[in-house]
Order: sequence, then structure tokens, then C-alpha cells
Amino acid sequence: MACEGNGMSDARIGEALIKEVIEEELKDVPSEDLPPLTPLPVLQTDQEQKMVTQLAKMICIIGDKVQDDQEFKDAIDGITRSSRSKWDTFQEVADKVFQHGISWERIAVLFYVAGKLAVKMVEAHLPQSVREILRWTVEFFRNNLLGWIREHGGWINSFSELAVASMENVSSMSYRNYSLVLIFVAGLALGSIITWKLTKRF
Repeated sequence: MACEGNGMSDARIGEALIKEVIEEELKDVPSEDLPPLTPLPVLQTDQEQKMVTQLAKMICIIGDKVQDDQEFKDAIDGITRSSRSKWDTFQEVADKVFQHGISWERIAVLFYVAGKLAVKMVEAHLPQSVREILRWTVEFFRNNLLGWIREHGGWINSFSELAVASMENVSSMSYRNYSLVLIFVAGLALGSIITWKLTKRF
């Protein structure tokens, strides 16, 4: 059952999550360089906000894997430098992310790439493009990913796969850091279960 069945909206959560990930990536960019991001639908409940916050943290952990991928770096740089339509180039990058099909981890990677692309646009003195990136990512999400998310039980069902992907990404860390991340991810998973059980009551 998708999140709509639990009183939560998969569309609203996804759009808020894209914005949250982009804002997280832009947090170290001087604010005077940034236009305000277009408001997206307001989250309706504390459970939705908690879910977005938890998912955004997991996406950042997973995204570190992409950060060192030269192919993705080149693709992101290509969008900022391309003389072609930036939307077409963005679409090509998104298609590349999902060339082997849709999965929770690949959705996380796309959102993370959007955040990194926003930073690149600001660094290239194109801060107004940040709004476009948000709009493109939300449009791609609505047209290509939302149906799959609903068919796979909604965002509430993403936690277990994203937790596994997060743990795989930190396997090279020291034992101490690994233990901290394990505790962190376990806490996120537990939080998602509690959130799910609370929303099932309503």
C-alpha cells in the first residue's frame, strides 16, 4: 500500500525531498548568490517531515558513492558547459542513472546528482539555474518515478533498501565510524517503522 493509503502523499514527499537534498548541497554556498527556491507543496504532517529528513540523510550517504564517479562528474560538468538545451542534457544524465531500470538507490542517486548540479551552476555564476534544476528534477520525478514508487509501496518501503545501500557505501570506513553509521542507519530504520505504525492508525 502506498503512502497515500496511510494519509501521506508520495508526490508531496518526493517533491519536498528533492528540494531538501538540493538545499543540503547548497548549504555552504553564500546565500546572496542563491535565488529563493520555488515553494513546493507543504508537508501535511510531522510524519511526512520526519520521513523527508531521514531520507535526505540517507541520500547524502549514498551520494558519496557518486561523488567519486568520474563519469558522473563529467556528465554534471557537461550540463554546465553544454551549448545544447540544458534540459536535454539533464534528461540524458537522468536516463543514464536509470539505464538499468529504476530502484530506490538510483532514485537517491538522481536526487543527489541534482543537488551537485545545483552547486556547479552556482559555481559557474548561473545561480538562477538552480530553480530550473529543481523544476527539471521534480518534472522527471512526476513523469518517470512517481508511478514506480507507488507500485512499490510508497516512500515508506524505501527505507530498508536505502539503509542497505548506505551501509555498503561506508564499508571502507574505520571500525569506529562504521559503528556510528550502523547505529545511525538502524535509528533511521527504527524511526521509519515507528512512523509507519503511527500512520497506520489513522
